[in-house]
Amino acid sequence: MLDPESETLKGMLIEEGLCSEDQLIEIEEEHERTGKVFQTLLVDYEIISKEELLGLIARNLGTDVVELTGFEIEKSVIDIIDSSTIRMYGVMPLKYEDEILTVASANPLNYQIAEELHFILGKNVFIVIAPEDQIDAAIEKHYPIEEESMHDMLESMDIEIDDGLDEETTNIEDMAESTPIVRFVDVILYQAIKAESSDIHFEPFESEFKIRYRVDGALYEMSPPPQNLATPVISRLKIMSGLNIAERRLPQDGRIQLRIAGRPVDLRVSTLPTVHGESVVLRVLDRSVINLDLDVLGISPDVLAQIRDVIHLPNGIFVVTGPTGSGKTTTLYSALKEINTIEDKLLTAEDPIEYDIEGIIQLPINDSIGMTFARALKAFLRQDPDRIMLGEIRDLETAQMAIQASLTGHFVFSTLHTNDAAGTITRLIDMGVEPFLITSSLEGILGQRLIRKICSECKTSFSPTDDDLESLDLEREDVGDRQFSYGKGCSVCNQTGYKGRKALSELLLASKEIKELIIEKAPTIVIREKARELGMKTLREDGVRSIFDGDTTIEEVLKYT
Repeated sequence: MLDPESETLKGMLIEEGLCSEDQLIEIEEEHERTGKVFQTLLVDYEIISKEELLGLIARNLGTDVVELTGFEIEKSVIDIIDSSTIRMYGVMPLKYEDEILTVASANPLNYQIAEELHFILGKNVFIVIAPEDQIDAAIEKHYPIEEESMHDMLESMDIEIDDGLDEETTNIEDMAESTPIVRFVDVILYQAIKAESSDIHFEPFESEFKIRYRVDGALYEMSPPPQNLATPVISRLKIMSGLNIAERRLPQDGRIQLRIAGRPVDLRVSTLPTVHGESVVLRVLDRSVINLDLDVLGISPDVLAQIRDVIHLPNGIFVVTGPTGSGKTTTLYSALKEINTIEDKLLTAEDPIEYDIEGIIQLPINDSIGMTFARALKAFLRQDPDRIMLGEIRDLETAQMAIQASLTGHFVFSTLHTNDAAGTITRLIDMGVEPFLITSSLEGILGQRLIRKICSECKTSFSPTDDDLESLDLEREDVGDRQFSYGKGCSVCNQTGYKGRKALSELLLASKEIKELIIEKAPTIVIREKARELGMKTLREDGVRSIFDGDTTIEEVLKYT
């Protein structure tokens, strides 16, 4: 379902005869499938160029397109809006004349921007249009974030806090709502989301306060703020997420909804009491970063074809397995989106729900009130579903009910935490599931890991040494004259050599031979070797394929397989 801005744009395109309704339906379906921005898809499909798109919007809104490169802006105009507001709305002030502030926006179809800026600034606001990259460059030029100067500014703030629990809550609340703290937290969130972080960690220790971002699976530490700011900063986050700031002895969960550069972002908030104060982790849920499409996960074409065969079956169980953070949920969401048609009813039970998917009924699990996976599944079966997703099989009761659901004509998706695909069968038997029940319902197990991809901007080729090949159990003739790659490090990838991630996978299909081994309660290693005989490529072998394709490095494959 398109947002109101994109719906408005659709009307403009049809009115001016720039494309047909059929073309727009195709682009809308691609937007739903991948989560890509509607305007970006219009350009990708060559319906309209970026320049023509800006001109079209400007004509219809009665405004102008402005070239910001070389545009001189007076300091008095820059000072009208603070940097956190600028970054939150993704706008750039250009001039202030006759009591009207002219502001450049890359998203002028969002009418709320002008209204909200008018409310915040107490000034009349006129929106003009400029390309997003030019606005970003102007923001970095006129509102630079310099960690050292920010650090100095915060260090000079006159905030003294005791570590005890007896300080006045109202006093902490006042400090948490003070302008420097509000601005500091806004800038941290902006930086982390711009860097496409998946998580933001706020960690108080005895003598320091750490803030770290997780990007592509690795944590990076920002310049640490003064230790005495831990309490007001964490209190600010709790206020934003609607949590009780006076309660510091129990874990709490909440949610923050923000607009960053004009687009909505959800943050899932989790607090944990520690000996030195509360530790807070924010999980970033940003649809524009996560692409829910099986084709872009990096799974090899032959395995992808087999997965598609399995998920279109009328009944059975499909399990995705791997450690926390291996992309299991993203793979399941992508599979659900692919089979989400008007003919089938889809229900999911999740802990927690990470993304709302149009056309799928999603139920949040809440153990504290007794809403467990098993209880959810029992209720699902009375809702006439065709396909069901259980966030995780945690116990024997859930496993048995999932099998029962599959045997009564439903297809069930779920996850398990095991090291590889073959280990899933052993785990289910260890839980107490009878082998004959596993063989009667299981259709496939996808083992998965997420590895970092080499940055395309600084990718460099090299010839592998004998030691490199030995570490991967390869012979020189396996490699031939292939070159391996690594990232030298550049500004695009923050000098890491990596940018983005892809999945490594192994797919174990429940063939006749595998089912015979399950009935015999064969060890994991025997099942794995039989699956390899039958054509399964292991995680390590898929990793070697990714190295050969130039997607990742030896170090990443050895680390995760």
